[in-house]
Amino acid sequence: MDLRQLTDAIEAVSSRYAASLGVERDDVWHLLKLQEEVGELTQAFLTRTGRARTRGRTPDEIESDFRSELADVLCHVLLLAHHHGVDLQAEVDRKWLRR
Repeated sequence: MDLRQLTDAIEAVSSRYAASLGVERDDVWHLLKLQEEVGELTQAFLTRTGRARTRGRTPDEIESDFRSELADVLCHVLLLAHHHGVDLQAEVDRKWLRR
C-alpha cells in the first residue's frame, strides 16, 4: 500500500468515526487532534524511557502503547494533509527523495 492508498483508507475510517460522534472535522479539529496525538506519543515515550510512571503497565504494554501512539500520529498527519489537499507522497518525493 502506498501513502495515497493509506491516506484514503484512514480518511474513510476517520470520516465514519466523526459521523458517528457528530464531530465536524474542520481545520481546527485536524490540527488540534494531531496535537493531542503528539501529546499522547510524548507521554508514551516518557513512560517507555523511565521518565514517567508506568501506572501498573507491563513493559510489553508500555512498548505497545508507544507503537500505537506512533501510528496515531502518522494517521493524523495524513488526515491533516488530506484535509488541506496536500499530496504527501509527492511532497516526500520532492523534498526527501529528490535525486
